[in-house]
Amino acid sequence: MKRQVTIKDIAQKLGISVSTVSRALKNHPDISLKTREAVQELAKLLGYKPNLIALKLKNSRTNTIGVIIPEVQHYFFSTILNGIEEVAYKNNYSVMVFQSNESYMREVLNTQTLLANRVDGVLASFSKNTHDFSHFQQLIENEIPLVFFDREHEDLPTDSVIVDDYSGAFHAVEHLIEQGCRRIAFYSAPQHLLIGKKRLEGYKAALENNNIPFDPDLVYACDTFDDAVKISRSILKKHDRPDAVFAVNDLTAMGVLKTAKQLGLKIPEEIKIVGFENSRISWICEPELTTVDQFGFELGKKATELLLKRIKQEVFDHVVEKLVVKTNLIARATT
Repeated sequence: MKRQVTIKDIAQKLGISVSTVSRALKNHPDISLKTREAVQELAKLLGYKPNLIALKLKNSRTNTIGVIIPEVQHYFFSTILNGIEEVAYKNNYSVMVFQSNESYMREVLNTQTLLANRVDGVLASFSKNTHDFSHFQQLIENEIPLVFFDREHEDLPTDSVIVDDYSGAFHAVEHLIEQGCRRIAFYSAPQHLLIGKKRLEGYKAALENNNIPFDPDLVYACDTFDDAVKISRSILKKHDRPDAVFAVNDLTAMGVLKTAKQLGLKIPEEIKIVGFENSRISWICEPELTTVDQFGFELGKKATELLLKRIKQEVFDHVVEKLVVKTNLIARATT
């Protein structure tokens, strides 16, 4: 079967945006006559026909928004969901939640299900294994508002609400340095994710700010509890072991904490630990974990408010917005 021509095909051939093509096909007055004629002529030449499903999605409201989240088990993501549902409920919207479990294929299926269910908009935090974003591009082509939260993709023209990862990491490492630490290990998120890059940049900046040389051997690709337990068994036995660990999330920090206690290390005297999340486990563990509060509830509210704003707009084309939620370091017994 011959693939149907889309507005994305027309946009690529003419070197213009998808939203410009969409508006040109509708004879929108904001688009120049020259561009409208070029778009319409190419559309006719390629045999373009409007996607009736997309039009139906665009012109009818279900008062439902879709949410794609990597893992509900993370306290941060569960608090984001609480923020999302509070704003949605107040605005008479239902929320359809899908969990990708950090799987690209599950995420693609989640997106297809949201399209089939004719949601009015989508909030998404994509999986750490996602490198191809064409399924999200499909939402944009269907003029379904999309807002990324926590994780953003700079090459996709969509709104985002993120945490100030750089500042959070900087203040966490500065705190450890103020406590006398000099060999600070960083258990990092994947570097293809902007949260991984920004937190590494914050880590490096804090070291530089205190005249401590950056040692790449102290940076480990590790962002889960199980991996933290596994690698800490060897790292914490070294004669030149770190005197502190800054972990990308609280579960990873807990893996370090558990292993350090098993090895008989005194916390915080022999090793200090900082997480990133301010989850419930951070204040019920022993000793209580120093961590960075990401304010997930507020992030969820802001992301939903931005999405509803886009849903209510008559024109899909808009200037992309990026909102940043500030963090706060909470010092506890592990430092």
